[in-house]
Amino acid sequence: MSSVIETILNRFLRLEAASGILLMIAVILAMIAENSPFNGLYDTLLAIPVQFSIGTFVIAKPLLLWINDGLMAIFFFLIGLEVKREILDGELSDPTRVVLPIIGAVGGMAVPAIIYSWMNWGDPVAMDGWAIPSATDIAFALAVLGLLGSRVPASLKLFLMALAIVDDLGAIVIIAIFYTTDLSVNSLIVAMGAVVALFILNRRGVLALPPYLLVGVVLWTAVLKSGVHATLAGVAIAMFIPFRKLPDEKHTQLERLEEDLHPVVAYAILPVFAFANTGISLAGMSLESLMHPVPLGIAAGLFFGNQIGVFGLCWAAVKLGLSRLPTGANWLHLYGVACLCGIGFTMSLFISSLAFEQTGGGSIDGRLGIMLGTFASAVWGYGVLLWASHRYPVSEEDQEDIHFHGGH
Repeated sequence: MSSVIETILNRFLRLEAASGILLMIAVILAMIAENSPFNGLYDTLLAIPVQFSIGTFVIAKPLLLWINDGLMAIFFFLIGLEVKREILDGELSDPTRVVLPIIGAVGGMAVPAIIYSWMNWGDPVAMDGWAIPSATDIAFALAVLGLLGSRVPASLKLFLMALAIVDDLGAIVIIAIFYTTDLSVNSLIVAMGAVVALFILNRRGVLALPPYLLVGVVLWTAVLKSGVHATLAGVAIAMFIPFRKLPDEKHTQLERLEEDLHPVVAYAILPVFAFANTGISLAGMSLESLMHPVPLGIAAGLFFGNQIGVFGLCWAAVKLGLSRLPTGANWLHLYGVACLCGIGFTMSLFISSLAFEQTGGGSIDGRLGIMLGTFASAVWGYGVLLWASHRYPVSEEDQEDIHFHGGH
């Protein structure tokens, strides 16, 4: 029996859509927990105080913030590793392939933010959430695209992943600039010292990972205490992980670490984050609450903003001769992928928690809009691509599997 279960589990984990399925299960469980007689246990679990101390140095946070500040730092660390690899030896290293995803990502960040801001202009609290609909969740988007298998050109997967990587870079910059609280100079000095130490390790050709990770823990702690969001430490650490091979090794240290972390993040960290952040109470829910400018602005930004921004700017770039469509793809394929870019979820939830962490009600409204916009984008995008696959069957050449590393 155990061997049968193990075989089933291995088959599931090999599914391209497995991480997205786990995320959806986590959301369903969170919604059930929050809207059942056990909602008190769910809230109590997330509020459990967790403390770490060495002498007089203390980090004390509820479990929810350990998840959002700690586990998500590992998620951002993986993003950083992916970005560095793609820049040095991947999609972002080829100018001919990177132009269209970059232009699409700019549209996918700008237009949703404009739509949300237009719908919430004049409300300073609501305006803190302007960046929420500007993020794309690569795990969910690739999961939906993966459901279509070989019925869509493989080049669309590369395009979507490259676009999401650029989108992640934009999200990192937005978080660093707009969602940083009061700064602690002493902690920033310690953080700068840790960055210098990582730089020295890299320049001296140190390939062993433990020194980088040890200094990285110091950097994360200092950034956590500094007022800058702690997850940014994960990105900073990743930039110094060596992209060189040990003797007799096939993969670089960065690639090996990325390969080891990917299943942990996809199958554990992101589902835990989803479970902790999507427990929305439906008690007293009404059409009026759904039509509030915050959730409506987020949903409209995700669903309409990405279609307009990604597809519109990509169309202009191709017509102006700045780039070309992905191999084997047509305009309907590109429109379908633009719709999938409206799947915000993980990154949108994370930015929502930063934007509204001081206002309890706003956080709930933000999550509601994210889930509505994400669901609508996933269903519509899948439908468009399914229609495209029937109208324009993909040739064997375009069905050829192009290797790429899975997203977060």
